[in-house]
Amino acid sequence: MACAVQLAGAGREVLLLERGERLGKKLSATGNGQGNVTNLSVDVSHYFSDDREKVARVLSHFSAQDAVRFLEGMGGLFLPDARGRVYPAGRQASAVTDLFRRELQRRSVRVLTGTCVQKLTYGKNFRVLFPGGEEAADAVVLAAGGKAAKQFGTDGSAYALAQAFGHTVTPLAPVLVQLRCDPAAVRGLKGIRVDAGLRVLRGQTQIFACRGDVLFTESGLSGDAVFRASSYAHKGDRVVLDLLPDTSAAELSRAVGEGTDGLLCVVNNGLGRHLLRLAQGDRGRVIALIKAFPLDVTGTLGFDYAQATRGGIPLAETDDGLMSVCRSGLYFAGEILNVDGECGGYNLHWAFASAHAVAEALK
Repeated sequence: MACAVQLAGAGREVLLLERGERLGKKLSATGNGQGNVTNLSVDVSHYFSDDREKVARVLSHFSAQDAVRFLEGMGGLFLPDARGRVYPAGRQASAVTDLFRRELQRRSVRVLTGTCVQKLTYGKNFRVLFPGGEEAADAVVLAAGGKAAKQFGTDGSAYALAQAFGHTVTPLAPVLVQLRCDPAAVRGLKGIRVDAGLRVLRGQTQIFACRGDVLFTESGLSGDAVFRASSYAHKGDRVVLDLLPDTSAAELSRAVGEGTDGLLCVVNNGLGRHLLRLAQGDRGRVIALIKAFPLDVTGTLGFDYAQATRGGIPLAETDDGLMSVCRSGLYFAGEILNVDGECGGYNLHWAFASAHAVAEALK
């Protein structure tokens, strides 16, 4: 949608093909439904890719401020929070989608919904084939997403359209996703939410640390801090939680009492009972667990529950305008490429920035 808006604004005739029955269903779910569209600290350090130098070049031509100007140019107001995450002032992701739909209509972009492209060929021009018809095009932009959250139509089938032209696909993995742990280690904690410090350890080496929302689930961990950590954590790693990051062990030693009710008004009652069972009533062990509660990562909830995909079409198989090096006139934007960002608006910013790079190349 972002690419179509920019191309139509430059006078290009654009046809937008959408597999779903409505445009932007996945966009309407971003930012926990609030629409986290970018982050003021956008730079390459927040991204994973086979060619981070190219990611940096794309980002250098489309900053967070550029994203806000682009969105506000269609209407609305976009504001950052304390962590630099930018949202529509109304905190409604679906309204961002409506903004795009309105702009596409205003610019007379032709849209076909409920249209799943089955084949893409090239002769004198591109032929885009789908059930019930086909279209000819001078250029094609594949912005079909990755494999995460197939309820939005992104089931990974679009990679085949690129592979037909000789492209490869790097190994795929779900990111920004809940982590699985040993169910016994979190039994009885489902639904308990804490503001925690979180570290990811691989052996004795810390590979990631953050602080934020952690939600215990039936099978492991969820929440904002966990989604951020999922970009780094692998099966076999250990997540260590500081359940009271603003409280020292010395302060806890004064607050933690004896017996089965020794954690009243210290941590959630259910969490307290769980920690006391693990520590077998040992007061010193309870304090140690509060400051360093270890959970071994056994995997993730998978693509169905992930917000983004790691892997895709290698950036090395594109030029600086994100055009295919295998087929002139074929471009890529967004999650279909081997680029994924941390949680916090970085993936949506990549969608907008890559769309801008393609639009500039096609103008």
